[in-house]
Amino acid sequence: MMPFDLREHTADVAVEATGETIDETFAAVADGLAAAMCESVPEEGSRFDLTVTAESREALLFDYLDQLIYERDVRNVLPVDNEATVSGGGEEWHVDASARGVPLSAVTAREVKAVTYSEMALEATDDGWRAYVVFDV
Repeated sequence: MMPFDLREHTADVAVEATGETIDETFAAVADGLAAAMCESVPEEGSRFDLTVTAESREALLFDYLDQLIYERDVRNVLPVDNEATVSGGGEEWHVDASARGVPLSAVTAREVKAVTYSEMALEATDDGWRAYVVFDV
């Protein structure tokens, strides 16, 4: 079972993701972003690393997803098989992450324009963590 679900949201698409840890939840939202762009992912592509810093957990999630969209546009790859390690507290949060970059030429992808703060949620639950993010398509 996938740790995320795609949800219809007016003209946009939303991802609802869960994980036992905040790390798993960040990676699951990122995998949901990839699923929102492409239904089938080939096995090709090489891994790349990225680090993002922000002033809160929610801002970190937003900036992380925004960076993945940027990487897609600059590298011409679809970031899949995402891994994330979240650390920090107070006003300084970090995510050290990696993804496998599948060449866009190898997939049929729908463009996700941007991540939004609309209805964004990132919260601890009895079972771990839950995130909800809306993307502009």
